[in-house]
This record gives sequence, C-alpha cells and structure tokens, in this order.
Amino acid sequence: MWRRTYLFLVIVRLWFAFSPSYLHPDENFQGPEVIAGQIFSYPVRLTWEFTSENPIRSVFPLWPVYGLPMLLLRWLWIGNGNDGEIPPIAVFYTLRVLMFALSFVLEDWAIYELVQSQRHRRFAVLLVASSYVTWTFQTHTFSNSVETLAVAWSLVLTERILETRHSSSSVLASAVLGIVAVFGVFNRITFPAFLLIPVLRLIPHFINRPLSLISTTASALLAIITAISLDTSFYTPRSITWSDLIHHPVITPWNNILYNIDPSNLAEHGLHPWYQHALINVPVLVGPAAILLVTHPHLSLRLYSAISGICVLSVFQHQEARFLLPAVPLLLSSFQLPKNPKHMKLWVGAWVVFNTILGLLMGVYHQGGVVPTQVFLSNQPDATQAVWWKTYMPPIWLLDGKNAVLRTEDVPGMQGPALLDHLGRIATCDTPADRRNHVEYRKEPNGTYLVAPRSAVWLDPFLDNKGLDGLRFREVWSYSRHLNLDDLDWAEDGVWNTLKRVVGRRGLVAWRITRSCDRPVSVYDDDKALG
Repeated sequence: MWRRTYLFLVIVRLWFAFSPSYLHPDENFQGPEVIAGQIFSYPVRLTWEFTSENPIRSVFPLWPVYGLPMLLLRWLWIGNGNDGEIPPIAVFYTLRVLMFALSFVLEDWAIYELVQSQRHRRFAVLLVASSYVTWTFQTHTFSNSVETLAVAWSLVLTERILETRHSSSSVLASAVLGIVAVFGVFNRITFPAFLLIPVLRLIPHFINRPLSLISTTASALLAIITAISLDTSFYTPRSITWSDLIHHPVITPWNNILYNIDPSNLAEHGLHPWYQHALINVPVLVGPAAILLVTHPHLSLRLYSAISGICVLSVFQHQEARFLLPAVPLLLSSFQLPKNPKHMKLWVGAWVVFNTILGLLMGVYHQGGVVPTQVFLSNQPDATQAVWWKTYMPPIWLLDGKNAVLRTEDVPGMQGPALLDHLGRIATCDTPADRRNHVEYRKEPNGTYLVAPRSAVWLDPFLDNKGLDGLRFREVWSYSRHLNLDDLDWAEDGVWNTLKRVVGRRGLVAWRITRSCDRPVSVYDDDKALG
C-alpha cells in the first residue's frame, strides 16, 4: 500500500514541477539566469548580488547544478541537426525536471538512509513526499533547495563515516564529505548552521583515524581552490592569472558574511523578530507536523541538526521561510504519529488538507502567470516596450532573443498616477487595426504593453476608454492561474473584500497601450479616478 501511495506522490511532485508558478525571483536570478547568459546567447539581467563591488554569490555551485544540464541540452540540440538557440522555455522546464529528479532521488534516498527503523522509515519517506514544500520549493531552482540536498547528504556521509569498519571506505566518505561541505558553503553561507552537532560527533573519529581527517581536509582544500578560481574568473573582466588568485581572489562566502552581519544591509530586505522562524515559519512549512514535533518528538541527529539550524538562523533579523528548507525533511522524519486511531485519522486528514491547499496555492497560482506571459511577449512581433506592475520581477532570459528590441521595465511599487503618466509617454499611436480590434496591430513596428494582475482595481476606471482622448487599454492576453499575494490590503479593504478582489479577480493580464497622437494626452484625471 505504501509503495502505491509513494508512487502517486512522486507523480504529484512531477506535476507540480511542470506548473509555471513563480515562488520568488531568486529562483531565477540567483541561478538559471546567471548561467544561461554564459552558455546561450540569451540576454540576462544580473542582480546586485553579482554586480556589487564585493559580490556575495558564487558561481561554483551553479555550474554542476545548472550549467552541466544546459551544456548537455545544447549538445543534444545541435547533435540532432537543429539550427539556432534552444527555446528558453525548453531550458526552463528541463531545469524543473532536473530539480524534480534531484529531489526524488537524492532527498528521498537520504531520508531512507538516515531513518533506521523500517516502519518509521516508510512513514518518514511518505511524509516528506507528501509535503507541499517537496512539491513546490524542491522542484524549483532555489539555492535553498540545493542546500537541502547538501545538508541531507552531509548527514548521510557523517553516519557512513562513523559506522564504517573499513578504513578505505571511511577515507572515501570523508573525502566526499569535504567536497560536499565546501559546495554547501559556497552555495549558501547558512549551510554550516545545520551541521554544528554532526561535526561535533566527527571530532573523536578524526582523532582516532587521522587519515580520514587528512582526506576530508585535502578534498575540501581542492574544492575551495576550484571554487575561488571559478568565482575570480567570473568576476574579473579579463583572463585571470596566478597573481589574481593570490593577491585579488574573490571569496564570495566571506563577502556574504560581511554583508549579512551589517544590520543596515539586512534592514533593506526586511527585519523580523527573533521568533519569526520558530513560531511562524516552521508552522507555515510543516503545518500540522509542528504539533507532533512538540508532543511526540523522535530524538535523533536529524532533529538536532534541524534545531541547530533554526536557532542559528534566528540570530539574524532577516528571516524568510525558505531559509529553513533544509530543516523540513529533517523535521518531518523526527516525530511519531499518534497511536490513537481517531487521533491518527484526524491528524492525517489535517495533513492532507494543509498540503493540498498550500500545494495548489504555492505550486500553481502563486505568481503563476509571470512565466507564461513572458513566453507570450516573446512571440509578439510588435512588442518593444513592456511595463510590469504589481508582479514579481520577470526573468528576461525567457524572452528568446526579444531583448534586442523589447525593453522590459519592472515597476512593482509605482503609484497609479505615475504609472499612467509613464504609459502616456511611451504608448504608441492608435491605428485603424487597434480601433477595429483586429490582430493586424502585430504588424506594427512598435508596441507598448502593460502587464498587471486583474486584481489591480485601480486601473478599472481607465480600461473602458473607447474614445480618442487618453490612453486606450486593449486586453490581448490573460492567464487565469495567477494570484498576487503581495497585493493584500487587510487593513483598508477588510478580510472579505481583500479575498474577493485578490482571489475572485485572479489572473495576470497583458494590455496593449495606445493613444491618439493627433490630440493632447489627458494622462490622469483625478475626478475620473475617484469616480
């Protein structure tokens, strides 16, 4: 029975991998977009983490995770006699399938090895496989998702080192652990927080078996040199020399630490109370499991590892739920299910409902229209201006070469009057095709598009303008499976009206913006807006 259930959950995970939901801009801008610009001719937009004077993101972990699959895909594309670049959306879904495969193989395998009891092992694997975090975050290209795998396999390797009786096996596992540890640190500096207690267990082993310590140290040093060399080469605008590596190395983890210990830097990203992770983020990630972690904990190295990570990360004032992704599989495998049959059924029911709702919300609807809309814009011959309002930053590498002619502007927080004033300056002239509502407008040399959620009711008074004065909004594309959870206004609209607007008017819309060029533009009318 559990095998059939597990197989079903794997299929669910794969289905979510193919859903174009967009959980956070970092899933594109801290990974795929960076490497896509190195391998393909896609224009990309590097964020401040990569362009600052002291860059804080390493490309060392990006190459094996994203670079090698992209290189393989390009080789297969060219080998089959195809001309031109691979469509970016094909690369996008290839990486989603890759993340699914890594989660399915490495995460589930790690939990299977870490849990000793066969009965508890089955429940642990099923719980991890049925978590919405596994369905969504682990199938997206987050550095946090990669960190989850690195933490889990560091624990597996630690157990193998401690349990092995053969010196050669211990040395090999120690060497692999050194490489994984360096990979984890260069991927995210939060990685060591989850391994404080496991590392303490290794100290007596390394004292008794110094060859294992030498193996770990040697492999780690080799990995560090490789990582620093790759980063220095990436961030140096010329071919590097040995002198650059010795006198001017780019050490991104150190830059990251210096950045994050400055409270003023963290304030730019949002400050949270010290209890945010423990009391809010953990329940958001594991739902009903949080209750059993308190009432029915299963003391294990996994639980201690998760607790150490949560405690260390709680010291820093910027606390996002995704920072705790490595703790999720460890926590879900560290409690016992209720023995009372009624309590068991009640808890299982709550677990299924919780993960179904959060899975659909985060895995299907959350900013779900951003990626499909970029694909739509890439196919519009006339698109030369695209203004994105009240959405996440769109990944421009998905535009499939349109960047040469299409200028993308991301203005999520711009006030309505300023938005209309800006659209009035860049809108193209009204044409007969626009007035006839025919598709001939796509033959025009220029076109301005506004992309915004349908829940942005501020635009409503302007959308029905059919006259020649002012801006004309012509809806040419919409994607219904889109929710903008950053547009919640409980205080002003109330709970019901907010839900009615955001959920009832879900969807992302692209309007083609035109104006009459032979009349003065009345961009913003206070009376009309208020009416």
